[in-house]
Amino acid sequence: MTKDNAQQSQGDNGHGRRRFLAATGAAVAGVVGGGTVGALGTAGSAAAASSGKRVAVLGGGVSGLSAAHELAERGYEVTVYEYYDALGGKARSMDVPGTGTGGRKPLPGEHGFRFFPGFYRNLPDTMRRIPFPGNANGVHGNLRGGTEELFARGSGRPDLHFPLRRVTTPPAPGDLTPSWIRDQILSVLDLATHLPADEAAYFANRLLVHLTSCDARREGQWEKVPWWDFIRAGEMSREYQVLLGIGQTRNLVATRAETASTRTVGRVIIEALILWGLLGRGMDGDADIDRVLNAPTSEAWIDPWESHLRSLGVEFVLGTEVREVVYGGGRVTGVRVAARDGGRPRTITADHYVSALPVEHARVTWGPALRAADPQLGRCDALKTDWMTGVMFYLRTPTPVVHGHINCLDSPWAVTGIGQAQFWNVRDFSRDYGDGRAHECLSTIISEWDKPGILYGKTARECTKDEIVAELWAQLKDGLNDSGKTTLRDEDRLGWFMDPAVTGLGGPDPQNREQLLIHPTGTLHHRPSARTAVPNFFLAGDYVRTDVDLATMEGANESARRAVNALLDADNSGAERCHIWELFRPPEMEPLKRVDEVRYRLGLPNTFDLG
Repeated sequence: MTKDNAQQSQGDNGHGRRRFLAATGAAVAGVVGGGTVGALGTAGSAAAASSGKRVAVLGGGVSGLSAAHELAERGYEVTVYEYYDALGGKARSMDVPGTGTGGRKPLPGEHGFRFFPGFYRNLPDTMRRIPFPGNANGVHGNLRGGTEELFARGSGRPDLHFPLRRVTTPPAPGDLTPSWIRDQILSVLDLATHLPADEAAYFANRLLVHLTSCDARREGQWEKVPWWDFIRAGEMSREYQVLLGIGQTRNLVATRAETASTRTVGRVIIEALILWGLLGRGMDGDADIDRVLNAPTSEAWIDPWESHLRSLGVEFVLGTEVREVVYGGGRVTGVRVAARDGGRPRTITADHYVSALPVEHARVTWGPALRAADPQLGRCDALKTDWMTGVMFYLRTPTPVVHGHINCLDSPWAVTGIGQAQFWNVRDFSRDYGDGRAHECLSTIISEWDKPGILYGKTARECTKDEIVAELWAQLKDGLNDSGKTTLRDEDRLGWFMDPAVTGLGGPDPQNREQLLIHPTGTLHHRPSARTAVPNFFLAGDYVRTDVDLATMEGANESARRAVNALLDADNSGAERCHIWELFRPPEMEPLKRVDEVRYRLGLPNTFDLG
């Protein structure tokens, strides 16, 4: 394959075992795949089987498919309306046109690499209930653990290799004290970084402040404080700023440390992902801290999911654009849709409606009357999205670099990546994809589109696609090609792919249809609940307020569960409600949080807050 034709067009399983399979799906699911799929209790199954009500799910991404899954298992007749000709939204895989020869599949492209942190528990539960041939735990069995992360530095600075393994001697229950946590943080910073001792100590103290802050302080104070200010990055060394500010926000969730909510960064990224992950607490069973799939996402997850949902009776209407959610008489009366590529609009009707579109697409479908019926819909206009889009590089030589993710800390475009072929152990990349020459798919993501690069001095938005590829490759080489050791070679690069949702690059008005919700301060107070004031209208998507509180597939799945529970309540259904796992709360911290709640009410700082 040449460069030209590569760039054309661009936790607990118990709850799962109690879920009901719609009658038609149960027989099929028992034959397809050999996965373990459960059933609801007797009372729930009777209620579900007699439902007979129709639900229109608007959007076929992770939240839409999750909602369809839960509803179909409870006997609802579900139709999913999706803009694209394939399901999965930003999570889906896309064929690189014209690249498969000799009976091979086309090279796999994606919006960006997927990863499934060990603290995810709602989404893994759903994955266990998607049958897959040979897997007792369904597509969940297709997850593979990364063992390390590389924080690559540019301009010859020493890289940081961070092993992703749990603490070998975690404290016994009840022994998790602030001093123990501080010592562990300092130990990690001492081993893995070159921070000055006083800065490391200050950062450890700030984490203790957040860990022991009560919920009221987190929402009332830290939600309004940028992470950058909370950790006092502006007064610290460049190393501190890059490692603990920029590297934990812009590179991971496409939001800037200077504006990112401390509540979100501290609670989800620092606590759930890093701290509790290393301690193995609040995890999806004995899951690894970082997990990826063992094949392209659609092959390993989305396609089997679609097949399973069809077996449950779910219908899909693809290539369909949602134009307007029609409101009247206190209810949603229908939805105006049209073929994506044109055609006469039509109105579809159902008993209930679940809007599972990304927020930037959902809010334009809410007219004045619907917004007036529920003011939280109008507040969604204040939610912000940004670009976080990937480029896949196809290489002649296997180039794993590290057995996990790469974070190029010094790259102006906040580049992250992963060598995927090493995890696709059920595939032989050159045998199964492309024209047989590519042995590696190096999947990378650009999270910063508004800072000048090192090659052309232009932002990513200002570059053409060819310039983006050249600039991105240069930033990768700057971070990965250590002196005396060449990792990426120009002659190895065969081609590349970028999500065709990005258009108009190099022109006056570049567009990206697939953006990502970001989390500047105050975002939490604009996020809606899954339940609306309209009795037959519900919201699902990673912008909906959930316990996860981060634009993730886990948040999308959790929001769908909350939407389905709200729908069941509105229906007075006897079906079992969706179980919802919330982020781990260490019981050892609760007494300190209760003390902090009193201090917060009295206007006093947190006990550990030295300013």
